[in-house]
Amino acid sequence: MKYRHAHHAGNFADVHKHITLLALIEALQRKPKGYLLIDTHAGRGSYELPRHGGTPHESNQGIARLLAMPPTPVRAIPAPPPPPPEIANYIAAVRRFQETHGGRSAYPGSPELAASTLRATDRAVFAETQHEEFLVLRRALERQPRVRLAHEDGFRVLAAALPPIERRALVLMDPPFEESREDFDRLRIAVAEALGRFETGVFALWYPIKQERDSRNWIEALGRAIERPLLVSEIWVHPRDSRVGLNGSGLAIVNAPYQIAERMRVWMPALWEILDESRAGGWSVSEPQPDPQESAAASPRRH
Repeated sequence: MKYRHAHHAGNFADVHKHITLLALIEALQRKPKGYLLIDTHAGRGSYELPRHGGTPHESNQGIARLLAMPPTPVRAIPAPPPPPPEIANYIAAVRRFQETHGGRSAYPGSPELAASTLRATDRAVFAETQHEEFLVLRRALERQPRVRLAHEDGFRVLAAALPPIERRALVLMDPPFEESREDFDRLRIAVAEALGRFETGVFALWYPIKQERDSRNWIEALGRAIERPLLVSEIWVHPRDSRVGLNGSGLAIVNAPYQIAERMRVWMPALWEILDESRAGGWSVSEPQPDPQESAAASPRRH
C-alpha cells in the first residue's frame, strides 16, 4: 500500500487525523502564549475531490459522510443528537474552506486547516519534499505572514526548528509509509531525537494500521524510546488483519494536552459510528505505559 496524499485525501484516516489536529490546536490556544506548529509531511495543502456521482474515491467513506450530516439538528422525533464539538468544528472548517475555494469538491489538507487557525502570536512551518506538491503548497500559503514553507525533508526541518523561541510546539508527523518498516523506524527515531531537543513539545504521529502485530509492536517500541506520556487513538473500518491494505488509522500523541484523552473518548465512538457503516471495525483510546509489563492507564475500547 503506497500512501499518496491526493489518492487518499478525505478518506477515513484523513478525517481522523484532521479532527485530532484541530482539537490539539484548540487545546494549545486556550493559553494566549503563542506556539510553533510544524507539519513534517505537508503535501500540497488542498485537494480537488471527485464531484458527486463521479469516479469512486476514498473520500466517499470519509469526509463525504460527515458533510452529508445536516449543519443544524433537524426536527425529528426523536431528534438525532448533534455530533461532539470536535467533529462539528471540523465539519465547519471544511465547509468554510469550500465556500472560499470553489465549492463542494474543494478539500483542505492539514496545512490549510492549521494555517486558518493561526493567531498573531503563533507560527507554522510546513515541509514537503515532492516538487510538484510543494509548488501547489507554495501558491496556496506563501502570502501567509505567520507561515514558513520548506522544500526539504521534514525530519531535518524539525531538527533545525527545535527548541522554538515560543517554548511551545505542536508537531504533526505524517510520513507517506511507502516503505512501511523504514518509515516506522524513522518516525520513532525522529520523535525521540526531537524530544531530546524539546521534551515538552506535543507530537502527533500518524501511522497506518495494516497488521495488528506490527501496530502493537511499534507502539511498544515507541513507548520505550521516548519514556514520555503517550496517548494512542485508533479507528479501523476493516478487521485489523484483513488484506484490504489500509484497515485503520492510528495517532500516537506524545505529551497530549490536558483533557484531550477524555474528549477523545467522547468523539471517537461518535466518529466511528459515522464512518463505519458496516460495523466491521472499531475504535480505541489508550494510554500505554513505557514499561510493557505495566497495565495501561486506560484500556482500549474495542467494538
